[in-house]
Amino acid sequence: MDFSSWQGALTTIVGLAVFTLLGVGVRMLMMQTIQQRRERMNRQINERLKTLMSAYRTLGGSFTGQLTVDPTHLRDVRQGAPGAPEEAGAAEGPASSDRSRRIRDAVEAALADILLLGTEEHCRLAGQAAADLAAGRPIHTADLVISLRSFIRAALDLGPVPGDVIIPLQGPTRAAAGAGRGKGDANRGGNKGAGMEMQGGGAGPMGMDIAPGMGRNDGGHAG
Repeated sequence: MDFSSWQGALTTIVGLAVFTLLGVGVRMLMMQTIQQRRERMNRQINERLKTLMSAYRTLGGSFTGQLTVDPTHLRDVRQGAPGAPEEAGAAEGPASSDRSRRIRDAVEAALADILLLGTEEHCRLAGQAAADLAAGRPIHTADLVISLRSFIRAALDLGPVPGDVIIPLQGPTRAAAGAGRGKGDANRGGNKGAGMEMQGGGAGPMGMDIAPGMGRNDGGHAG
């Protein structure tokens, strides 16, 4: 820093300005990098929590009824495999078998998500449940649901569930039997009605174009 002459003062001022600009640029670059990293971490945490919350609702959305997951596949029901539970098709009918298969498919998808994004405890419980399903054994999801609930509440900075609150055992969400079939029938009916409407709309103009010509021909022949 030299202020003895105007050349030295000008050089000093320019040097201070360049140094200030470099410092501000480095600071802004660091802040932008840190902010991008923080936003990426927040997106990852949000996606993880969203996936685990969806798995929690799938695995623990029921408090009553049958709280176990039936591993029976459609081929076992058709072939009458000895390892298939008897009450799946005989006691409750085909609608119950379809519902149990829907529940099993949803539970398998939820277990796959937990194995991908869960903690060590979640992966251990989900791996054991997946192994039991693969072996054809009915499973309970209550322990995994409790672990997921504790993790989600801690991640959202929520306190634990009060001790005086009694929460019954939770099971997988019951899927509506025949929902997909009813939707498909409705779509087929809508498509059929649209086709008939198109046919009816095409017949009208043709009839209108032909009718005057036929009238003129009849008139000409009559004359």
